[in-house]
Amino acid sequence: MLRLTFVTSSLPNGGAEQHAIALMNGLTERGHECHAVYVKDGGCEPEALRLGERGTVRCLRAARFLDLRAAADFAAHIARLPPAAVVAANPYPLLYARLALRRARQRVPLVVTYHSTKLLGMKARLQMLAYRPLLWSADCAVFVAHKQKRYCLLRGVCARRNEVIHNGIDTHRFARCNPDLRAAVRRALGFSDTDYVLGVSAWLRPEKNHVQLVDALALLRAAGIRARALLIGDGETRDAIEARVRALRLDGDVRIAGAQRDVRPYVAACDAMVLCSVAIETFSLAALEAMAMGKPVVHADLGGAAEMICPGHNGFLFPPGDTQALVAHLATLADRALAARMGEAARAWVEARFSEKTMVDRYAALLAELCARRKDAAAPLLAGARKP
Repeated sequence: MLRLTFVTSSLPNGGAEQHAIALMNGLTERGHECHAVYVKDGGCEPEALRLGERGTVRCLRAARFLDLRAAADFAAHIARLPPAAVVAANPYPLLYARLALRRARQRVPLVVTYHSTKLLGMKARLQMLAYRPLLWSADCAVFVAHKQKRYCLLRGVCARRNEVIHNGIDTHRFARCNPDLRAAVRRALGFSDTDYVLGVSAWLRPEKNHVQLVDALALLRAAGIRARALLIGDGETRDAIEARVRALRLDGDVRIAGAQRDVRPYVAACDAMVLCSVAIETFSLAALEAMAMGKPVVHADLGGAAEMICPGHNGFLFPPGDTQALVAHLATLADRALAARMGEAARAWVEARFSEKTMVDRYAALLAELCARRKDAAAPLLAGARKP
């Protein structure tokens, strides 16, 4: 049994945080003692965590980007509950983990899971310049796709050891939906049985590029395809998306469902799912969830998308920002028989390769190995300290 501390930026329903929660829950089920620390308050309730009687959840309530009081609080937490290893979800929490371990004088494996590839904006790129030395000092970086790892290593974004463990999802929770429930959700959203419903499950943020789907929808309808769109999520670009919908006179053809605690009924209502991201997307949990529910996915060829999707078999890839290519693939999937076959293939593909169980097992083995190596390396030093 290992005592493990996980640190995240916060606990919203973002991909990196969902990934950390799944890891903590899965490792707890395997008998490990997991403690969750998050830097800033807000978002998801800690009830999403199932850490048993021994696990704890702590918010550092950082008031600014670098809050030394919060780092000291984290150090005190580590001193009270010394971990066998610390796992940071992305570089910002890694900053707090490094400061806390140094202050608490704890020498344990420090692991960072990295979930981004191409960064959006000058601010993010400048921050990475500052984060890079932190990554170099980590014992292990876990990338979520092979293409992402290659991209990052070429740019010096790496740790002492670098591994790839693909994201995984709960294939029992994300499964094909009851047809009657699917029909009821479609009716409630105003979609008919004959509508071709395209879905996106993502926060409404610039890098998710929802307006490209709105543009594609207009082109599909102009070509005589009865396509409609369902956007599952909310966020800062909602006004811009709604403005594009009005400008293209698609008011009756686009539904924004807002943020949902359980996206499954909404994904079930769709005929195909789309990801139009132009940055950051690396190995989409939303895409895996949709595929596990038997939906073909049309995904921008970004990050590790090509490790998830076999074009023409379980979905399609298109160059980021290429609306004509996106439209061509969506038009192909308007054939319901073809979409159903590809959806079945998507489900089988995820079950075979990207289950949550497989992911957690691989992390458990990696963490056990890192802790054993640290213990073996420390043994001669401890023996020398005991000599008179």
